[in-house]
Amino acid sequence: MSGGHPTAPTAIHRLVERCRAGAHPGAVARLESGWVVMGERQVLAGYCLLLPDPVVAHLNVLEGADRLRFLDDMARVGDAVLAATGAVRVNYALFGNLEPALHAHVFPRLSSEPEATRTAQPWALDWAAAPPFEEAAHGALRRRIGRLLAAHPRAEPPGELG
Repeated sequence: MSGGHPTAPTAIHRLVERCRAGAHPGAVARLESGWVVMGERQVLAGYCLLLPDPVVAHLNVLEGADRLRFLDDMARVGDAVLAATGAVRVNYALFGNLEPALHAHVFPRLSSEPEATRTAQPWALDWAAAPPFEEAAHGALRRRIGRLLAAHPRAEPPGELG
């Protein structure tokens, strides 16, 4: 791996390319660190991903301001998802095991979830039964999240750390 970039194109690369081309129907917003998109399966209504642009292999190859920017943007997505969905909390996940490129999952956790799954991690939910992202069903939520992100731009970074 050179410079922290994955050696072969991943699904994350393809999603970023679609966002750059204006061809991703689930694109929510362009932030400083990358793209916010709705999850292809809305296992929890408002599930989003943050995709870095440019794509890198994993969080630990980002340094200094780039790392802080990605993590701050991830929290901003969580803030917008909380506000847009009325969730009680947000679950964040950064794995990259299946698609070896950095991407952050942002899951709203809703008080309306069934008792049996309310405390389960998102991969324990029934993804096969989850509705796919569709503009007709999820477009208003996508736009609401985008408006919230636009209304609350990134905070100025703190001064020298340490």
